Amino acid sequence: MKEIFKNVKKKLTSKYLDNNSIKSGNILKNLRDQLTVKYLETKGLKSTKKFKPRIKARLRKNKQIINKNIDNFFGWVKGAELVELKECNTAEDPVRPELDVSFRTTNGRKIYGVKYKKEIHAVMCFAFTNKVPKNVEELDKFSQDAHLQSTLRGQNVGQIAIAYTVWSKKKGGGKLIVNEVFKKIKKSNHLNRLVTLSPLTKMATKFHSKNGAKLLQVNENSQNFEYEIIKK
Repeated sequence: MKEIFKNVKKKLTSKYLDNNSIKSGNILKNLRDQLTVKYLETKGLKSTKKFKPRIKARLRKNKQIINKNIDNFFGWVKGAELVELKECNTAEDPVRPELDVSFRTTNGRKIYGVKYKKEIHAVMCFAFTNKVPKNVEELDKFSQDAHLQSTLRGQNVGQIAIAYTVWSKKKGGGKLIVNEVFKKIKKSNHLNRLVTLSPLTKMATKFHSKNGAKLLQVNENSQNFEYEIIKK
């Protein structure tokens, strides 16, 4: 009988210890998890507090840079002027670099540039005709004919201004020179149309469409856009 009680007591004691051990393990595990979470939260708050001033400083700096760029852009646009040029660097022309300065300045053809602080930031070349050309050969012929007629009749050259190439060296220069040329033609006594002789590229289409021109016609190797001139 004593031996039986002894065995029962031993088993109960062992079971009690096992249960307490499990509970203690769970308590320690829970405590460890809570401490870990608290540590991470504290570290996260410190990191946030540490980086928040840096983020604010960077945002302020970016805002200052944007404002400065906007001021610079409107500053140069406001101070720029349209001038007639005797020559230009044809190697810079992305559309028709093969046309030399002589071609661009004879038979009434002209080169215009946007000038700012003694520097040319955009260039546009023109021929003046009485018909809309579909290629450079027609551009040459039509402008020669218009120039000859004006010489014989003592009149100004052509009624249509044909912009056959344009490029910009400064952001906003292309749009600016289009606007300035538009104003000049609008004030003219003999010019009543502004038409382009543009390449068949997405860039040309996007540029002229964005600036308000409408597609007039698509040719074999070119396309013509027209800027509507409304004179009062």
